[in-house]
Amino acid sequence: MLQANDHIFINLDGKLETDLKSAMKRGDWSETEQLLKRTPDDLIDTIKKSGLRGRGGAGFPTGVKWSFMPKNPTPEKPSYLVVNADESEPGTCKDRDIIRYEPHKIIEGALVTACAIKAHLGYIYIRGEYYREAEILERAIAEAYSAGLLGANACGTGYSFDFHVHRGAGAYICGEETALLNSLEGKKGMPRLKPPAFPAVYGLYGGPTVVNNVETIAVIPTILRRGADWFLSIGKPNNSGTKVFCISGHVNKPCNVEEAMSIPLRELIEKHGGGVRGGWDNLLAVIPGGSSVPLLPRSICDDVLMDFDSLKAVQSGLGTAGVIVMDQSTDIIAAIAKLSRFYMHESCGQCTPCREGTGWLYRIINRMVEGNARKSEIDRLLGLTKQIEGHTICALGDAAAWPIQGLIRHFRHVIEERIGSA
Repeated sequence: MLQANDHIFINLDGKLETDLKSAMKRGDWSETEQLLKRTPDDLIDTIKKSGLRGRGGAGFPTGVKWSFMPKNPTPEKPSYLVVNADESEPGTCKDRDIIRYEPHKIIEGALVTACAIKAHLGYIYIRGEYYREAEILERAIAEAYSAGLLGANACGTGYSFDFHVHRGAGAYICGEETALLNSLEGKKGMPRLKPPAFPAVYGLYGGPTVVNNVETIAVIPTILRRGADWFLSIGKPNNSGTKVFCISGHVNKPCNVEEAMSIPLRELIEKHGGGVRGGWDNLLAVIPGGSSVPLLPRSICDDVLMDFDSLKAVQSGLGTAGVIVMDQSTDIIAAIAKLSRFYMHESCGQCTPCREGTGWLYRIINRMVEGNARKSEIDRLLGLTKQIEGHTICALGDAAAWPIQGLIRHFRHVIEERIGSA
Protein backbone atom coordinates (compact mmCIF):
# COMPACT_ATOMS: atom_id res chain seq x y z
CA MET A 1 0.00 0.00 0.00
CA LEU A 2 1.30 3.44 -0.98
CA GLN A 3 1.86 5.91 1.86
CA ALA A 4 0.14 9.30 1.56
CA ASN A 5 3.41 11.24 1.33
CA ASP A 6 4.68 9.01 -1.48
CA HIS A 7 2.02 9.97 -4.03
CA ILE A 8 3.36 11.69 -7.13
CA PHE A 9 -0.02 12.48 -8.68
CA ILE A 10 -1.79 14.61 -6.07
CA ASN A 11 -4.67 15.59 -8.37
CA LEU A 12 -5.35 12.33 -10.22
CA ASP A 13 -9.02 12.51 -9.18
CA GLY A 14 -9.39 16.02 -10.62
CA LYS A 15 -10.72 17.64 -7.46
CA LEU A 16 -8.19 20.50 -7.56
CA GLU A 17 -7.48 23.23 -10.10
CA THR A 18 -5.06 22.45 -12.95
CA ASP A 19 -3.65 25.91 -13.75
CA LEU A 20 0.04 26.74 -13.32
CA LYS A 21 -0.37 28.56 -10.01
CA SER A 22 -2.29 25.65 -8.48
CA ALA A 23 0.18 23.13 -9.87
CA MET A 24 3.04 25.06 -8.28
CA LYS A 25 1.29 24.92 -4.91
CA ARG A 26 1.28 21.13 -5.25
CA GLY A 27 5.04 21.09 -5.89
CA ASP A 28 5.29 21.19 -9.67
CA TRP A 29 8.08 23.40 -11.07
CA SER A 30 9.80 23.31 -7.68
CA GLU A 31 13.61 23.46 -7.89
CA THR A 32 13.41 22.95 -11.66
CA GLU A 33 16.21 25.45 -12.19
CA GLN A 34 18.50 23.35 -9.97
CA LEU A 35 17.54 20.19 -11.86
CA LEU A 36 18.47 21.80 -15.18
CA LYS A 37 21.85 22.82 -13.79
CA ARG A 38 22.76 19.20 -13.07
CA THR A 39 24.81 17.46 -15.73
CA PRO A 40 23.05 15.21 -18.24
CA ASP A 41 25.09 12.24 -16.99
CA ASP A 42 23.95 12.94 -13.42
CA LEU A 43 20.29 13.12 -14.46
CA ILE A 44 20.54 9.90 -16.46
CA ASP A 45 22.41 8.05 -13.70
CA THR A 46 19.77 9.04 -11.13
CA ILE A 47 16.96 7.71 -13.31
CA LYS A 48 18.98 4.52 -13.92
CA LYS A 49 19.51 4.02 -10.19
CA SER A 50 15.82 4.64 -9.46
CA GLY A 51 14.88 1.54 -11.44
CA LEU A 52 12.15 3.39 -13.33
CA ARG A 53 10.80 1.22 -16.14
CA GLY A 54 8.70 2.65 -18.96
CA ARG A 55 5.03 2.99 -18.04
CA GLY A 56 3.73 2.64 -21.60
CA GLY A 57 3.63 -1.16 -21.71
CA ALA A 58 7.05 -2.59 -22.58
CA GLY A 59 8.67 -1.78 -19.23
CA PHE A 60 12.11 -0.96 -20.68
CA PRO A 61 14.45 0.79 -18.18
CA THR A 62 14.04 4.52 -18.79
CA GLY A 63 17.56 5.59 -17.85
CA VAL A 64 19.06 2.95 -20.10
CA LYS A 65 16.95 4.20 -23.03
CA TRP A 66 18.19 7.74 -22.40
CA SER A 67 21.81 6.56 -22.28
CA PHE A 68 21.57 5.37 -25.90
CA MET A 69 21.34 9.00 -27.04
CA PRO A 70 24.49 10.69 -28.42
CA LYS A 71 26.57 12.67 -25.93
CA ASN A 72 27.20 15.44 -28.47
CA PRO A 73 24.34 15.86 -30.96
CA THR A 74 25.18 18.01 -33.97
CA PRO A 75 23.17 20.82 -35.63
CA GLU A 76 22.80 18.56 -38.65
CA LYS A 77 21.40 15.75 -36.50
CA PRO A 78 19.83 17.32 -33.39
CA SER A 79 18.26 15.21 -30.66
CA TYR A 80 14.49 15.15 -30.15
CA LEU A 81 12.08 14.22 -27.37
CA VAL A 82 8.67 12.76 -28.18
CA VAL A 83 6.06 12.09 -25.48
CA ASN A 84 3.68 9.30 -26.45
CA ALA A 85 0.11 10.24 -25.52
CA ASP A 86 -1.51 8.02 -28.16
CA GLU A 87 -3.29 6.03 -25.45
CA SER A 88 -5.49 3.63 -27.41
CA GLU A 89 -5.24 0.31 -25.54
CA PRO A 90 -8.72 -0.90 -24.51
CA GLY A 91 -9.02 -0.81 -20.72
CA THR A 92 -6.42 1.96 -20.38
CA CYS A 93 -7.16 5.59 -19.53
CA LYS A 94 -4.43 6.61 -17.06
CA ASP A 95 -2.63 9.04 -19.37
CA ARG A 96 -5.92 10.75 -20.11
CA ASP A 97 -6.40 11.71 -16.46
CA ILE A 98 -2.75 12.75 -16.06
CA ILE A 99 -3.21 15.07 -19.06
CA ARG A 100 -6.53 16.36 -17.74
CA TYR A 101 -5.55 16.99 -14.15
CA GLU A 102 -1.72 17.09 -13.97
CA PRO A 103 -0.60 18.65 -17.29
CA HIS A 104 2.25 20.65 -15.74
CA LYS A 105 3.89 17.47 -14.47
CA ILE A 106 4.18 16.33 -18.09
CA ILE A 107 5.57 19.67 -19.30
CA GLU A 108 8.12 19.94 -16.48
CA GLY A 109 9.09 16.30 -17.02
CA ALA A 110 9.57 16.92 -20.73
CA LEU A 111 11.86 19.88 -20.04
CA VAL A 112 14.04 17.96 -17.58
CA THR A 113 14.18 14.91 -19.85
CA ALA A 114 15.16 17.12 -22.77
CA CYS A 115 18.01 18.54 -20.71
CA ALA A 116 19.20 15.01 -19.87
CA ILE A 117 19.31 13.93 -23.52
CA LYS A 118 20.42 17.34 -24.86
CA ALA A 119 17.26 17.93 -26.90
CA HIS A 120 15.98 21.42 -27.63
CA LEU A 121 12.72 20.45 -29.35
CA GLY A 122 9.98 18.15 -28.15
CA TYR A 123 6.53 17.02 -29.20
CA ILE A 124 3.67 15.37 -27.38
CA TYR A 125 1.74 13.16 -29.79
CA ILE A 126 -1.82 12.84 -28.52
CA ARG A 127 -4.53 10.57 -29.93
CA GLY A 128 -7.10 12.39 -32.06
CA GLU A 129 -10.04 11.41 -29.84
CA TYR A 130 -8.49 13.29 -26.90
CA TYR A 131 -9.73 16.60 -28.25
CA ARG A 132 -10.37 18.38 -24.94
CA GLU A 133 -7.23 16.91 -23.43
CA ALA A 134 -5.20 18.42 -26.29
CA GLU A 135 -6.77 21.80 -25.50
CA ILE A 136 -5.78 21.41 -21.83
CA LEU A 137 -2.20 20.62 -22.83
CA GLU A 138 -1.99 23.56 -25.20
CA ARG A 139 -3.31 25.89 -22.51
CA ALA A 140 -0.81 24.57 -19.94
CA ILE A 141 2.08 24.90 -22.40
CA ALA A 142 1.05 28.50 -23.13
CA GLU A 143 1.09 29.17 -19.35
CA ALA A 144 4.60 27.71 -19.12
CA TYR A 145 5.85 29.89 -21.96
CA SER A 146 4.27 33.02 -20.42
CA ALA A 147 5.98 32.26 -17.10
CA GLY A 148 9.37 31.80 -18.77
CA LEU A 149 9.49 28.09 -17.95
CA LEU A 150 9.81 27.07 -21.62
CA GLY A 151 11.47 28.71 -24.59
CA ALA A 152 14.91 30.19 -25.27
CA ASN A 153 15.71 30.76 -21.58
CA ALA A 154 13.81 27.96 -19.83
CA CYS A 155 13.47 28.65 -16.09
CA GLY A 156 16.11 31.37 -16.43
CA THR A 157 18.88 28.82 -16.97
CA GLY A 158 19.80 29.69 -20.53
CA TYR A 159 18.69 26.24 -21.72
CA SER A 160 16.48 26.36 -24.81
CA PHE A 161 13.52 24.02 -25.14
CA ASP A 162 10.36 24.29 -27.24
CA PHE A 163 7.46 21.90 -26.75
CA HIS A 164 4.50 21.36 -29.08
CA VAL A 165 1.26 19.34 -29.16
CA HIS A 166 0.66 17.17 -32.24
CA ARG A 167 -2.76 15.57 -32.66
CA GLY A 168 -3.02 12.10 -34.16
CA ALA A 169 -5.87 10.86 -36.34
CA GLY A 170 -7.15 7.96 -34.25
CA ALA A 171 -4.97 5.00 -35.27
CA TYR A 172 -4.08 2.44 -32.56
CA ILE A 173 -0.93 1.47 -34.45
CA CYS A 174 0.52 4.96 -33.88
CA GLY A 175 1.03 4.04 -30.23
CA GLU A 176 4.01 2.02 -31.50
CA GLU A 177 6.91 4.43 -31.28
CA THR A 178 8.24 4.21 -34.84
CA ALA A 179 4.73 4.35 -36.35
CA LEU A 180 4.19 7.42 -34.19
CA LEU A 181 7.34 9.02 -35.60
CA ASN A 182 6.21 8.32 -39.16
CA SER A 183 2.84 9.90 -38.42
CA LEU A 184 4.51 12.89 -36.77
CA GLU A 185 6.52 13.39 -39.97
CA GLY A 186 3.34 13.34 -42.06
CA LYS A 187 3.82 9.82 -43.39
CA LYS A 188 1.63 6.73 -43.05
CA GLY A 189 1.52 5.54 -39.45
CA MET A 190 3.32 2.26 -40.07
CA PRO A 191 6.10 0.81 -37.88
CA ARG A 192 9.69 1.00 -39.09
CA LEU A 193 11.92 -2.06 -39.31
CA LYS A 194 14.30 -2.28 -36.33
CA PRO A 195 17.23 -2.35 -36.84
CA PRO A 196 18.19 0.07 -38.33
CA ALA A 197 15.33 2.29 -37.18
CA PHE A 198 15.98 2.34 -33.41
CA PRO A 199 14.78 5.86 -32.49
CA ALA A 200 17.96 6.67 -30.54
CA VAL A 201 19.90 6.11 -33.78
CA TYR A 202 17.40 7.07 -36.47
CA GLY A 203 14.29 8.69 -35.07
CA LEU A 204 12.30 11.83 -35.83
CA TYR A 205 13.51 13.46 -39.09
CA GLY A 206 16.42 11.01 -39.04
CA GLY A 207 17.78 12.41 -35.77
CA PRO A 208 18.33 10.60 -32.45
CA THR A 209 15.07 10.53 -30.53
CA VAL A 210 13.72 9.41 -27.16
CA VAL A 211 10.07 8.34 -27.12
CA ASN A 212 8.58 8.02 -23.62
CA ASN A 213 5.06 7.47 -22.31
CA VAL A 214 3.11 10.27 -20.57
CA GLU A 215 3.28 8.65 -17.13
CA THR A 216 7.01 7.95 -17.49
CA ILE A 217 7.74 11.59 -18.30
CA ALA A 218 5.42 12.93 -15.60
CA VAL A 219 7.21 11.14 -12.72
CA ILE A 220 10.73 12.25 -13.74
CA PRO A 221 10.93 15.58 -11.79
CA THR A 222 9.66 14.02 -8.54
CA ILE A 223 12.20 11.18 -8.76
CA LEU A 224 15.03 13.66 -9.35
CA ARG A 225 13.89 15.89 -6.47
CA ARG A 226 13.33 13.09 -3.96
CA GLY A 227 16.15 10.83 -5.10
CA ALA A 228 16.62 7.38 -6.56
CA ASP A 229 16.64 5.68 -3.15
CA TRP A 230 13.17 7.00 -2.35
CA PHE A 231 11.73 5.57 -5.58
CA LEU A 232 13.56 2.29 -5.04
CA SER A 233 12.05 1.97 -1.56
CA ILE A 234 8.57 1.54 -3.11
CA GLY A 235 7.65 -1.81 -4.67
CA LYS A 236 10.04 -4.70 -5.23
CA PRO A 237 13.53 -5.00 -6.78
CA ASN A 238 13.38 -4.48 -10.55
CA ASN A 239 9.78 -3.30 -10.08
CA SER A 240 10.22 -0.08 -8.16
CA GLY A 241 8.14 3.03 -7.65
CA THR A 242 4.52 4.04 -7.94
CA LYS A 243 2.17 3.07 -10.75
CA VAL A 244 -1.16 4.39 -12.00
CA PHE A 245 -3.61 1.51 -12.39
CA CYS A 246 -6.86 1.67 -14.39
CA ILE A 247 -9.57 -0.48 -12.80
CA SER A 248 -12.63 -1.16 -14.96
CA GLY A 249 -15.22 -3.80 -15.76
CA HIS A 250 -17.30 -5.63 -13.18
CA VAL A 251 -16.23 -3.67 -10.11
CA ASN A 252 -18.30 -1.43 -7.88
CA LYS A 253 -16.06 1.61 -8.31
CA PRO A 254 -14.14 1.90 -11.60
CA CYS A 255 -11.23 4.30 -11.18
CA ASN A 256 -7.67 5.35 -11.93
CA VAL A 257 -5.49 5.10 -8.84
CA GLU A 258 -1.82 5.55 -8.02
CA GLU A 259 -0.46 2.71 -5.93
CA ALA A 260 2.82 1.03 -5.09
CA MET A 261 4.19 -1.41 -7.62
CA SER A 262 3.83 -5.04 -6.53
CA ILE A 263 0.52 -4.44 -4.72
CA PRO A 264 -1.52 -7.70 -4.70
CA LEU A 265 -4.16 -7.67 -7.45
CA ARG A 266 -6.90 -8.64 -5.01
CA GLU A 267 -5.99 -5.79 -2.65
CA LEU A 268 -5.94 -3.34 -5.56
CA ILE A 269 -9.44 -4.35 -6.69
CA GLU A 270 -10.98 -4.52 -3.24
CA LYS A 271 -9.36 -1.41 -1.77
CA HIS A 272 -9.70 0.95 -4.72
CA GLY A 273 -12.24 -0.66 -7.07
CA GLY A 274 -14.82 -1.33 -4.38
CA GLY A 275 -14.49 -5.07 -4.93
CA VAL A 276 -15.85 -7.37 -7.62
CA ARG A 277 -19.55 -6.97 -8.38
CA GLY A 278 -21.24 -9.69 -6.32
CA GLY A 279 -18.11 -10.35 -4.22
CA TRP A 280 -14.72 -11.93 -4.86
CA ASP A 281 -16.27 -15.40 -5.23
CA ASN A 282 -18.13 -14.06 -8.28
CA LEU A 283 -14.84 -13.30 -10.10
CA LEU A 284 -14.25 -15.19 -13.32
CA ALA A 285 -11.07 -13.62 -14.73
CA VAL A 286 -8.99 -10.44 -14.90
CA ILE A 287 -6.99 -8.94 -17.75
CA PRO A 288 -4.25 -7.27 -15.67
CA GLY A 289 -2.45 -5.02 -18.15
CA GLY A 290 -4.76 -3.76 -20.88
CA SER A 291 -6.41 -5.79 -23.63
CA SER A 292 -3.20 -7.07 -25.23
CA VAL A 293 -2.02 -9.24 -22.31
CA PRO A 294 -3.34 -12.74 -21.50
CA LEU A 295 -6.16 -12.97 -18.97
CA LEU A 296 -5.81 -14.65 -15.59
CA PRO A 297 -8.41 -16.92 -13.94
CA ARG A 298 -9.53 -16.31 -10.38
CA SER A 299 -7.22 -19.01 -9.00
CA ILE A 300 -4.20 -16.91 -10.01
CA CYS A 301 -5.84 -13.57 -9.18
CA ASP A 302 -6.10 -14.59 -5.52
CA ASP A 303 -2.37 -14.12 -4.90
CA VAL A 304 -0.62 -12.51 -7.89
CA LEU A 305 1.28 -9.24 -7.44
CA MET A 306 0.90 -6.32 -9.85
CA ASP A 307 4.36 -5.83 -11.28
CA PHE A 308 6.31 -6.70 -14.42
CA ASP A 309 8.08 -9.81 -13.14
CA SER A 310 5.25 -11.33 -11.08
CA LEU A 311 2.80 -11.15 -13.98
CA LYS A 312 5.36 -12.45 -16.44
CA ALA A 313 5.86 -15.46 -14.15
CA VAL A 314 2.16 -16.37 -14.55
CA GLN A 315 2.31 -15.94 -18.36
CA SER A 316 0.70 -12.52 -18.50
CA GLY A 317 2.03 -8.97 -18.21
CA LEU A 318 1.66 -5.61 -16.49
CA GLY A 319 1.43 -3.82 -19.85
CA THR A 320 -0.36 -0.52 -19.40
CA ALA A 321 -1.83 -1.63 -16.03
CA GLY A 322 -5.35 -1.56 -17.43
CA VAL A 323 -7.11 -3.95 -15.02
CA ILE A 324 -10.25 -5.32 -16.71
CA VAL A 325 -12.38 -7.33 -14.26
CA MET A 326 -14.86 -9.94 -15.51
CA ASP A 327 -17.38 -11.67 -13.25
CA GLN A 328 -19.18 -14.98 -13.71
CA SER A 329 -21.81 -13.41 -15.98
CA THR A 330 -19.16 -12.85 -18.67
CA ASP A 331 -19.21 -14.84 -21.88
CA ILE A 332 -15.45 -15.22 -21.83
CA ILE A 333 -15.20 -16.47 -25.43
CA ALA A 334 -17.25 -13.52 -26.72
CA ALA A 335 -15.16 -11.08 -24.66
CA ILE A 336 -11.91 -12.27 -26.23
CA ALA A 337 -13.55 -12.38 -29.67
CA LYS A 338 -14.32 -8.65 -29.32
CA LEU A 339 -10.67 -7.97 -28.59
CA SER A 340 -9.70 -10.12 -31.57
CA ARG A 341 -11.95 -8.03 -33.80
CA PHE A 342 -10.30 -4.86 -32.48
CA TYR A 343 -6.79 -6.02 -33.38
CA MET A 344 -7.94 -7.22 -36.80
CA HIS A 345 -9.38 -3.76 -37.45
CA GLU A 346 -6.31 -1.88 -36.17
CA SER A 347 -3.64 -3.87 -38.03
CA CYS A 348 -1.78 -1.52 -40.40
CA GLY A 349 -1.44 -4.34 -42.90
CA GLN A 350 2.30 -4.00 -43.42
CA CYS A 351 3.26 -7.50 -42.18
CA THR A 352 1.64 -10.54 -43.76
CA PRO A 353 1.34 -12.60 -40.53
CA CYS A 354 -0.57 -9.76 -38.89
CA ARG A 355 -2.54 -8.58 -41.93
CA GLU A 356 -3.79 -12.09 -42.80
CA GLY A 357 -3.51 -13.80 -39.41
CA THR A 358 -5.58 -11.37 -37.34
CA GLY A 359 -8.50 -11.93 -39.70
CA TRP A 360 -8.14 -15.69 -39.40
CA LEU A 361 -8.03 -15.44 -35.61
CA TYR A 362 -11.21 -13.40 -35.49
CA ARG A 363 -13.15 -15.56 -37.93
CA ILE A 364 -12.30 -18.78 -36.10
CA ILE A 365 -12.96 -17.48 -32.59
CA ASN A 366 -16.16 -15.80 -33.72
CA ARG A 367 -17.44 -19.18 -34.88
CA MET A 368 -16.50 -20.58 -31.47
CA VAL A 369 -18.66 -17.92 -29.81
CA GLU A 370 -21.58 -19.28 -31.82
CA GLY A 371 -20.60 -22.91 -31.12
CA ASN A 372 -20.10 -23.39 -34.85
CA ALA A 373 -16.62 -24.94 -34.80
CA ARG A 374 -14.82 -28.24 -34.30
CA LYS A 375 -12.66 -29.19 -31.31
CA SER A 376 -9.71 -29.72 -33.64
CA GLU A 377 -9.86 -26.02 -34.44
CA ILE A 378 -8.86 -25.09 -30.89
CA ASP A 379 -5.34 -26.35 -31.50
CA ARG A 380 -5.42 -24.88 -35.00
CA LEU A 381 -6.30 -21.50 -33.49
CA LEU A 382 -3.51 -21.81 -30.93
CA GLY A 383 -1.03 -22.78 -33.65
CA LEU A 384 -2.05 -19.76 -35.67
CA THR A 385 -1.29 -17.45 -32.76
CA LYS A 386 2.21 -18.94 -32.59
CA GLN A 387 2.73 -18.26 -36.29
CA ILE A 388 1.84 -14.59 -35.75
CA GLU A 389 3.58 -14.03 -32.40
CA GLY A 390 7.14 -12.80 -32.85
CA HIS A 391 6.91 -12.66 -36.64
CA THR A 392 5.91 -9.03 -37.19
CA ILE A 393 7.78 -5.71 -37.21
CA CYS A 394 5.90 -4.40 -34.17
CA ALA A 395 4.08 -5.97 -31.25
CA LEU A 396 0.55 -5.68 -32.64
CA GLY A 397 0.79 -9.27 -33.86
CA ASP A 398 1.69 -10.36 -30.33
CA ALA A 399 -1.15 -8.24 -28.93
CA ALA A 400 -3.61 -10.07 -31.19
CA ALA A 401 -2.21 -13.49 -30.27
CA TRP A 402 -1.86 -13.24 -26.50
CA PRO A 403 -5.52 -12.76 -25.47
CA ILE A 404 -6.45 -15.89 -27.42
CA GLN A 405 -3.54 -17.82 -25.95
CA GLY A 406 -4.73 -16.85 -22.46
CA LEU A 407 -8.27 -17.94 -23.25
CA ILE A 408 -7.18 -21.37 -24.49
CA ARG A 409 -4.68 -21.79 -21.62
CA HIS A 410 -7.23 -21.19 -18.87
CA PHE A 411 -10.69 -21.67 -20.42
CA ARG A 412 -10.24 -24.41 -22.99
CA HIS A 413 -12.94 -26.39 -21.23
CA VAL A 414 -15.43 -23.56 -21.82
CA ILE A 415 -14.68 -23.59 -25.55
CA GLU A 416 -15.03 -27.39 -25.67
CA GLU A 417 -18.37 -27.23 -23.86
CA ARG A 418 -19.60 -24.55 -26.28
CA ILE A 419 -18.53 -26.53 -29.34
CA GLY A 420 -19.89 -29.80 -27.97
CA SER A 421 -19.01 -33.07 -29.67
CA ALA A 422 -18.30 -31.55 -33.10
